[in-house]
Amino acid sequence: MTNPTVLLADDDRGIRTVVSHALSRAGLEVRSTGNAATLWRWVSDGDGDLVITDVLLPDENGLDLVPRIRKLRPDLKVVVMSAHNTLMTAVKATERGAFEYLPKPFDINELINVVQRGLNEKARVPNDAPAPETDGLPLIGRSPAMQEIYRVLARLMATDLSVIITGESGTGKELVARALHDYGKRRNGPFIAINMAAIPKELIESELFGHEKGAFTGASARYAGRFEQAEGGTLFLDEIGDMPLDAQTRLLRVLQQGEFVPVGGHTPIRADVRIIAATHRDLRQLIRQGLFREDLFYRLNVVPIRIPALREKTEDIPDLVRHFFAQAEKEGLPRKSLDQAAMDRLKSYRWPGNVRELENLVRRLAALYSEEVIGVDIVEAELADAPPVANAPPAGPAAAAAPLDETLSQAVERHLRRHFDGHPDSLPPPGVYDRILAEVERPMISLCLRATRGNQLKAAALLGLNRNTLRKKIRELDIEVLRGVK
Repeated sequence: MTNPTVLLADDDRGIRTVVSHALSRAGLEVRSTGNAATLWRWVSDGDGDLVITDVLLPDENGLDLVPRIRKLRPDLKVVVMSAHNTLMTAVKATERGAFEYLPKPFDINELINVVQRGLNEKARVPNDAPAPETDGLPLIGRSPAMQEIYRVLARLMATDLSVIITGESGTGKELVARALHDYGKRRNGPFIAINMAAIPKELIESELFGHEKGAFTGASARYAGRFEQAEGGTLFLDEIGDMPLDAQTRLLRVLQQGEFVPVGGHTPIRADVRIIAATHRDLRQLIRQGLFREDLFYRLNVVPIRIPALREKTEDIPDLVRHFFAQAEKEGLPRKSLDQAAMDRLKSYRWPGNVRELENLVRRLAALYSEEVIGVDIVEAELADAPPVANAPPAGPAAAAAPLDETLSQAVERHLRRHFDGHPDSLPPPGVYDRILAEVERPMISLCLRATRGNQLKAAALLGLNRNTLRKKIRELDIEVLRGVK
């Protein structure tokens, strides 16, 4: 019995060599080429058991090859890889029927795993509905953290699964929700957003489910609530953690039964709506405090997506700055750019207000300064004068004074002093050992899981733990592992 054959198309000879050697060591036959024409001839002749193609080939776009391959040979899986790492690349690859999308640079072991999985699974059925054209991308960034978000979003486009998006204020949670809608199966329906923190408690049920005329004082006419307005589309529940408990109970009933009754009404209305929720708060902590229903959490949290803070993906700052300057220029402001020292200063800043704070800064720079190339002195002055950001992650005096060359043990000692202050005889509070140990373990495990894209076997190896021990700690520490990523 012959080994499976992989057809590889990439115009970079070095990549062809590396991938061919790796796949050969994994027991696979490889035929490689630098152009689309040769790849298409092989596919047309019935050769190969799986295809790997780059997007930018010298004679044709690899994405355009995918639907042709799928039409000619529906069972032939296609893996798309690209250095042009944007959300649209991932979405188009998925919509055109690619089995998997891998951004460059990729981990060679991950590629081997994808190939082996592809040889044992049926190919995806492509979504025939074309993606809407857009002049600008809904999400900006090429960092590994953003690449993982792109891949997850691409997998969710053809589904109606409920999603909870978490992240600090200003990270772009609504942008992610809109991308899920605008490039998903409900793109032709409405996108309705409601911010739970901005609506008075007594009006939330009326806003969500509507009311009949005369339902309460001031209800002079029938009002169609957000569920009814979102019929056939997406309802985005922003700051879901601020939703009152009684409204949570009614929302849970709607999600369970698929219908709702307007305030003051008697006739149920069917709810054909996809729910996407978002919050900057820790919902599991709210559950423990009795402020959020656990059953509602699990009903909404089918797929969790965490948006990283800007300080976690500073390599995206240059792309974001160029994007915001381009937006400002389209709005009539002069063309601007930053010199390298100014850009480096932005990358070293903590960004308590995240992408929203960066966008506001760039707009100020475009509007207030005559220099075409803005230097570090101007940026430094703007950062020094920046107003405090609401809901910024707490830093505290000790955190603000932390030296850059501080060791981990010194940081732990500085942290512990805040607990010990005021205790008789300088004794620590009860249970401090387990609490501090958990505080160190949780981010360390989370970072390893993020670095390995959720692969627990790889994360266990990085940590030097047995895989079963890692699984136990994930449960004990209530650590979220991104679903859909192996």
